[in-house]
Amino acid sequence: MSRVAVIALLASVVGAGEVAGQAALSFERYLETVEPIFLVDRGGWGPGRAPCVTCHAEQGTPLRLQRLRETAEGEVYWSEEDSRRNFEVVSRLVRPGDPDRSRLLREALVQSAGGAAIHVGGKFFESKSDPEWRAMAEWVAAADPVEPPSLPSLDYEFFRDCVQRVYLDKRPGDVECVHCHESGTRGFARPIPEGRDFWNEEETERNFAVTRRYVEPGEPMMSRLLTHPLAPAGGGDYFHGGPRRWASTEDPEWQMLAAWVRGETPACVVGEGYR
Repeated sequence: MSRVAVIALLASVVGAGEVAGQAALSFERYLETVEPIFLVDRGGWGPGRAPCVTCHAEQGTPLRLQRLRETAEGEVYWSEEDSRRNFEVVSRLVRPGDPDRSRLLREALVQSAGGAAIHVGGKFFESKSDPEWRAMAEWVAAADPVEPPSLPSLDYEFFRDCVQRVYLDKRPGDVECVHCHESGTRGFARPIPEGRDFWNEEETERNFAVTRRYVEPGEPMMSRLLTHPLAPAGGGDYFHGGPRRWASTEDPEWQMLAAWVRGETPACVVGEGYR
């Protein structure tokens, strides 16, 4: 092959690479086909029934949507700025070019069709043929693949020796976390067998596995473990069946857990703080 031909071949390869790397997730397509899905009435209130926004604008979940605005006529909407913020959040929950590995698409899809095992809000999509699921999948598939950012690791030993102590610590006037979270899908603090006052290694590993469902590594304010017991005035969720353990994010214990979620190993300050 001549030198000219080699140069031409290299130029064509480089050019193709530049073009291939330019297709990002489209905000315009998101606005037209994806965001409206979050407003669809699922038939009433209750698990698997209410629109996505009912829970996801009020709860500290990875899909933390902006609150809806309302016109004088009672119509609800998001401003363009709101939608762009939603777009940033939603984009973190997809793998560009790979719908099947995107959390956004797996959460509400039934497990038999490749969905996640648990979605607190219920399962809306019975198969990947569902028009709404396909609309989201096509939006994700149209973007070029991007290597996902590395997430911080949660320190298991810190969880074992410190985080679990939060579950047992009783603040004045409140009940312990373990009082409500000892069973079910939210059972991250299973009962301690009689004769012991703490969990053994096997029990701790089980608690850790469940706790991880409520933690978004690197994102304390998207982690329900930190937002559910946080007072609404301090940025917490508007509903929590139990007490509000922290009045604000300035509480030393809350900051300790936030540091752990960010991948750090802070000093253990369980029981310290104020209401």
